[in-house]
Amino acid sequence: MSFSEFTPEDYTLIAREYAELKEAARKRCGGPDELDVVQKAFDFANEAHKNIRRRSGEPYIMHPIAVAKIVVNDIGLGYKSISAALLHDVVEDTDYTVEDIRNLFGDKIATLVDGLTKIKVVLDNEDKNKSVVSSQSMQAENFKRILLTLNDDVRVVLIKLADRLHNCRTIEYMPEHKRDKILSETMFIFIPLAHRLGLYGVKSEMENIWLKYKEPDAYNDINQQIGLNMMDKGAQIDEVIEPIKALMEKTGFEFQIKKRVKTPYSIWHKMQTKKVTFKEIYDLYAIRIIFTPHANNKEAEREDCFRILSIITNAFEYKPERIRDWVNKPKGNGYEALHCTIFSKQGVWIEVQIRTRRMDDIAEKGIAAHWMYKQSGFVGENDSVMDQWLEKVREILVSPDVNAVELLDIIHRDLITQEIVVFTPKGEQRTVPKGATALDFAYLIHSHIGDKAIAAKVNSKLVALSHILRSGDSVEILTAENEHPKREWLQFLQTRKARNQVMDYFKADRENTAAFGRKLLEDQLASLDYKLNEETLKAVMSHNEINSADELFFRIGLGIVKLGGMKDILADIDKPSRTWLSRFGFRRDKDSRKTDSYVIDKDDRKYVIATCCKPIPGDPVIGFKSPDGSITVHKKTCSVAESIASKHGDQVVIPQWESLGESNSFLVRISLRGVDRVGLLNDITRYISLVMNVNMRKLSLGTEQGIFEGFIDVYVTSREDLDKLVRKLSDIEGIQSVVRTDIE
Repeated sequence: MSFSEFTPEDYTLIAREYAELKEAARKRCGGPDELDVVQKAFDFANEAHKNIRRRSGEPYIMHPIAVAKIVVNDIGLGYKSISAALLHDVVEDTDYTVEDIRNLFGDKIATLVDGLTKIKVVLDNEDKNKSVVSSQSMQAENFKRILLTLNDDVRVVLIKLADRLHNCRTIEYMPEHKRDKILSETMFIFIPLAHRLGLYGVKSEMENIWLKYKEPDAYNDINQQIGLNMMDKGAQIDEVIEPIKALMEKTGFEFQIKKRVKTPYSIWHKMQTKKVTFKEIYDLYAIRIIFTPHANNKEAEREDCFRILSIITNAFEYKPERIRDWVNKPKGNGYEALHCTIFSKQGVWIEVQIRTRRMDDIAEKGIAAHWMYKQSGFVGENDSVMDQWLEKVREILVSPDVNAVELLDIIHRDLITQEIVVFTPKGEQRTVPKGATALDFAYLIHSHIGDKAIAAKVNSKLVALSHILRSGDSVEILTAENEHPKREWLQFLQTRKARNQVMDYFKADRENTAAFGRKLLEDQLASLDYKLNEETLKAVMSHNEINSADELFFRIGLGIVKLGGMKDILADIDKPSRTWLSRFGFRRDKDSRKTDSYVIDKDDRKYVIATCCKPIPGDPVIGFKSPDGSITVHKKTCSVAESIASKHGDQVVIPQWESLGESNSFLVRISLRGVDRVGLLNDITRYISLVMNVNMRKLSLGTEQGIFEGFIDVYVTSREDLDKLVRKLSDIEGIQSVVRTDIE
């Protein structure tokens, strides 16, 4: 921030932006009195931030106005939240206090501002307030403060999401290391939180901004291809809408039809997870039917949604396996709709989404719309989903056994976990996380059943307790009175409740469990020619973010802390002599033939190439500085890097290791798929070896029913060389898909 007298143009800009906010607030406020409070909040904040500018040079008050716009337009909150958004930086950035706000605006608005101020203080001052004890978890403590506001008033989190979204919109004015920290925090916590609270618009915009700065080439390429695709098929989509519109007009419903294009981030994410190219994304487009049901109750909504589905599927060819019923079984974030995929006469597969206006409001504005309909008396059996999740989060937040880092990981896992529905033998419906086991289900039913479990019957078939459940399974737990929890259960249990129950059982025998864990660690260290001493213990504790040696031994004994990857954990302790491989100091670690882990000495800096994502020169990268000064380099989109940056943002640096010379090479994997033909393999290998002069390390290609699929591991010097190789391989006859994938 900086101080500079406002110009007439500045005042004109402020007046115009506030006029837009006021118009939006007018539609949301309950009357003139509420709108007067918003006006009063603006006048107060405008005066408090007078002549103060942001990094971008614009008047600072533009930020609170923008946050308030998101609060009313994208989230749908009322006048108290709009006012709090306008005032949210006043206490932190000026001489006014929370008591001043309370005297002028009342308790509720003051409480919201106080919650937002406390969040801002800890986030902004994390680097200044670190101590030896807190250095491991200062950033995690900050997020705990944010999440704790769920206990007081979830509107604080909603306004904070609006604040974060606007910060993302203006992130170009941030220095790169600060930008990477903010974007990593956003992806790790704020985006999943927006999704869990049902804020689809907020979530999607933050995802796209994340991709724009984390993978700018991919973002620009996808945007360009969307534009070209719209030019080619946009008219065809409009032609599909016309007959659907005619069908809807015959139903007598009041309705509107919207056209939706998949977002750049969702396309990129699908390309990464499904290992496909842009051309292989078949659900780029969707048509959304939003209608007003004949009666204002859940049963009428269901009947009308399925009536429209029947009309659409009778008129078009469709894929029965692609019908999604989130009307009878809403998603965990409250999302309700019917989806089907139809084939148009123009030869395009298009997803059709069927929603009532209430469902659309909840899909776009999430929890705020959920509250609004709940207060108006529109209550159904699924309306408690959001409330149940909030209650579960509150229980986690107040748990005395969970430190801040663990809490952040627990909340992150909970936010991204999908849920499935299973049934008891009596047909009672239960919701469990996707990936949950039969034993997790046993503990969900009752802790006594979990403790005494010996096996399960899933769909009348006998299975082990570690059996992973699938949606629709009927589950029966078999028990025996003389049974008790086993340590090995912790290897496969997925739910926190079940794991805590088993851990509580073994806490009674904590001393023996810790002794067992210590022995396991000593044996593992000995196998690598290390001893358990202060230095090695500190390295293992730091890696696992545990502050107590006894707690570390206990968790190892239980099997919660794994002892894999110890060579990497102890890398800073082990400093063996190494062979120089290039004039830039490029060298392999000990046993690098197995790990492909590299260390680079360049410009008096040691750069360690992360083995989790294996970046190569030209990839957008992020670095983390270790206490010894070395910098570990990850891809910016690496999930491990996102987690580290979210907890230890102060360690983020911008690596400068791109120019390593032509003599250095990096191992990457290229996955291929296409139509088999005689001589195809020979063409691929000849081109890689002879034309591109690229060394291959491993090749695995298989053919089934005329379709070939597989991968090739090759050494390249840079992202530019890799991209050229991918383009050239794509031109070979028969090859339909060539993508870079992770080496497992």
